[in-house]
Amino acid sequence: MSAAEASPSPAARLAREAGLERLGRRPAAGEYVRELWQRRHFLLELSRSRFRGQNEENRLGLGWVLVRPLLNAVVYGVVFGLLLASSTRPDNFVPFLVIGIFVFQYFAGCLNDGSKAITSNLGLVRTMHFPRAVLPISVVLQQVYALAPMMGMAAVVALVFGEPLTWRWLLVVPALVLMTMFCQGVAFVAARVTLHVRDVAQLLPFVTRLLFYISGLFYSIERVGLPPAAEAVAMVNPVQVYITLVRTGLLTEVQVGWDVWALGIGWAVVTLVGGAVFFWRAEEAYGRE
Repeated sequence: MSAAEASPSPAARLAREAGLERLGRRPAAGEYVRELWQRRHFLLELSRSRFRGQNEENRLGLGWVLVRPLLNAVVYGVVFGLLLASSTRPDNFVPFLVIGIFVFQYFAGCLNDGSKAITSNLGLVRTMHFPRAVLPISVVLQQVYALAPMMGMAAVVALVFGEPLTWRWLLVVPALVLMTMFCQGVAFVAARVTLHVRDVAQLLPFVTRLLFYISGLFYSIERVGLPPAAEAVAMVNPVQVYITLVRTGLLTEVQVGWDVWALGIGWAVVTLVGGAVFFWRAEEAYGRE
C-alpha cells in the first residue's frame, strides 16, 4: 500500500479535527456504555411512545395489554384442562396457568420484537449517530411496560383463587429482574443474527412455539413422568426457570431451592453479558446490510 493510499483524505482530516465521527463507528466498551447512559431519556421516551402507539388505534386501546393474555389463558386453560390428565396439573391450576402465560408472553415479545430491533429501524440506523443498542433495549423496556399490569392481574388472580399474601410475594421482583436481564441478552443476540440472516425471522415463531410447549406453562414438569435425562434438560430450560421463580413468589404450592435461583442468576448474567458483547462487536455493520 502506498503512502498516498494509507494517508487519510483532506476531508477526513478536517472531519477528525472538527470532532466529527464516522457513522456507525464502534467505540470502546466503556465509551459505549457512557453513550447509552447519555441517551437514556431518548431510550425511555422511544419505548414509552411505541408502547402507547401499539394499541392506540383499537377501541380498547391499552386494555388489550391485559385482555390479550387473559384470552390466551382462558383458551389454553380450557383446551389443556380437558386434554391433560389432572395428575399433571397443580392443585391451584388457574393462577399457575395465568402466571405461566403472562411471563411467557413477556419473553416471547422480547425475542420476536428484539429480532426486528435493527431491521425495522434501518432508516434511523443509517442516518443518525447513536449506540445501536438503544434499539433492542427499548424493545425490552416496551415489554416491561406491558408486563407490569399483567403481573398486577396475575396477583389479583392468585388472591381470588385463595393464595395468601405473604412476604414471599417480594420474590417476584428479583425473579423478574433476572428474567429481564436474560431477555435483554436474548434481544441483543436476536437483533444481530436476524440482521445478518433475515431467514431467522421466519424460524422464530417455531422456536417460540416449541418453548411454549416445553416450558411447563400449563403442566407441572415433575408430574408428567418424563425420563430422568429429559426431565433434567427441561428443568434447566431458562424460560421454565424464570416462570418457576415467579410462581415461587405467588403460589405456596411452588417452592424451589437455592439451586434454581443460582441457575436463574447464571442464565441472566451469561446471556446479558454475552449478548451485549456479541451485539456491540457488530456495531459498525448495522445499517450497512
